[in-house]
Amino acid sequence: MTGRERVLKALAGEETDRLPVLSVNQTATYEQMEELNVYWPEANFRAQEMARLASGAQTILGFDAVRVPFCQTIEAEALGCPIKDGGRNNLPSPADYPYKPGDRPAMPEDYLQRGRIPELIRALKLLKEMVGDRALVIGGIIGPYSIAGSLIGATDLLRSSFKKPQLVEPFMEIGELAGRLLARELIKAGADAICIEDMMASLDMISPKIYRELVLPWQKKLLDELQDIPTIIHICGKLDDVIEDIAGLGVTAISVETKVDAPKAVEKLKKFGRHIPLIGGVDAAHTLFSGNIDKVKEEVRKAIDDGYNMIAPGCSIPPATPTACLRAMVDEVIGYSQ
Repeated sequence: MTGRERVLKALAGEETDRLPVLSVNQTATYEQMEELNVYWPEANFRAQEMARLASGAQTILGFDAVRVPFCQTIEAEALGCPIKDGGRNNLPSPADYPYKPGDRPAMPEDYLQRGRIPELIRALKLLKEMVGDRALVIGGIIGPYSIAGSLIGATDLLRSSFKKPQLVEPFMEIGELAGRLLARELIKAGADAICIEDMMASLDMISPKIYRELVLPWQKKLLDELQDIPTIIHICGKLDDVIEDIAGLGVTAISVETKVDAPKAVEKLKKFGRHIPLIGGVDAAHTLFSGNIDKVKEEVRKAIDDGYNMIAPGCSIPPATPTACLRAMVDEVIGYSQ
């Protein structure tokens, strides 16, 4: 069974030879960069380098899926957010915020030709050619609330969400449209699935009430437009209070951090009358980054026992994570399945 086939079957709730191992978030590491002789910042800005580095998730780590991009600034940059590149060790990040609450953001007519969007689309096409059917190809987009945060800044976003949510709505609208348009182009380019990362929607940042009233409607609008392809949503933090709300979005699968009570989440997801895979189980920072292979194996076994349907880091892989720890995830799943 190829990695692509394994993940597609797991997403559909069909039997597989073993659980898939993947990362729906950022996959690049410094060790992969050295082995492939391709580095940031070039791999964040040029299609060929982006695709080559992304392919390492399959060729070096043995994961069942690959994905582009690595950073979370593609849409924001195309919408007018100035970006600093991060150099060789870090990802691009906002250099400033082009709007403030109360402004009316505008969608550029040439949005899909702006910034790095053309390079990302080319990178996904190249990545698809590189991995063929050996791995599922994921196109990554950013959720509406997180795009809004890149346009007005996290502090103004959170303050306005609490006090004057109507000021955030125009940025949610443009964030949803930006994500949807990019997702459509990634699908045309060959993406097998779309992952929506909406990091700012974490319950570490906002209340369940704000999530349900301000964020959820725009996530739902986005997902309603992507029903013809498998979709995965990733939101950081302890999502126990809203896991059923997220499932109700109609998303194919949900990626979570290890803060979530997985056995309880699995039971809640069974109520929906359709298979909704839970993805995650291994702490990205405290376990993978720390280089503790024994702890990695222990968490993989626990994740399987807890009911995770796909084993993955609970969030983006820190770039200094050792390859040995990431490969240990795959090895332990294979060993545990025999």
